[in-house]
Amino acid sequence: MPAITIRDSVSGSQAQVLPELGFNLFQFSVPINGQTVEVLDADENFAEGNVKPSRCGIPILFPFPNRIAEGKFTWDGKEYQLPTPKPGAHYIHGFCLDRPWRVIEQTENSVTGEFQLSKDAPDRLELWPADFIIRCTYLVRGNALKSQFSFTNPDDKPLPWGFGTHAYFRIPLTDGSSTEHIVLEAPAHKKWILENFIPTGEQVPVDEACDLTDGAYYSTLKLDDVLTDLRPEGETLESLVIDEGAGLQIVQECDNRYRELVVFTPPGRNAVCMEPYTCPTDAINLTAKGIDCGWETLDPGKSVQTWIDIRVEPIMA
Repeated sequence: MPAITIRDSVSGSQAQVLPELGFNLFQFSVPINGQTVEVLDADENFAEGNVKPSRCGIPILFPFPNRIAEGKFTWDGKEYQLPTPKPGAHYIHGFCLDRPWRVIEQTENSVTGEFQLSKDAPDRLELWPADFIIRCTYLVRGNALKSQFSFTNPDDKPLPWGFGTHAYFRIPLTDGSSTEHIVLEAPAHKKWILENFIPTGEQVPVDEACDLTDGAYYSTLKLDDVLTDLRPEGETLESLVIDEGAGLQIVQECDNRYRELVVFTPPGRNAVCMEPYTCPTDAINLTAKGIDCGWETLDPGKSVQTWIDIRVEPIMA
């Protein structure tokens, strides 16, 4: 299936989704102040399906975000070994970002996709304790890309799960600006200590190298960190990519289910990832050690919902 384009005819905003590769929304543009802002970073050939899906657009990470240490975990007394590229390597980003999804509904400005493990990746069914259904709806309205996610357990066994998205935001926001004018801001007051990308279980206060609470210039940062202790000002969590040169900002807003934020500055690219997660890296193994980290279990027949919005707007005074 080719890429699907959804448009808001009033504002002129549009987005493109590739159902065949993880329902990845890889392009989102917003006309604002007489120019068009391309919000997301993706390879120019991404729609051809030959580019690694975890490196472009908005990869969808389920039933776990980020890594499981060496692909190993135990659940309900059963040991699991996920297929890693080599011994000692970690398994990363779940089971549905690199497989085709089914489009179940489409309008001019919205599209809904669904992925069920047993139906759409049956070869991976034995790799997880239970079957699952994830459904995603993308809607373009005005200056915003709205996304709604639902997770359902169709099995007769409990479903362990965590979720996240991995948006690559393109910077700067306009040709007249530069990366020197980019500021990252997020209300994260602690970070997980990592060893070989895996949390040890210890959290420490953010230091100068990753403190985004009052904003930090992108040019001074080199990040691949799991930030936590999020303290939003209101009932929703916001993270910001501010372009002072363009006078514009990207606001990523989500509900309070998200308790971690991975911030990644990919080397050699004018892009930054602000990744809201419901749990940290390797959460299934942290939970087994008795560490409270947001790892969840969904009973048979039950569903949960969540949402993430991305919008482009003038910098607030």
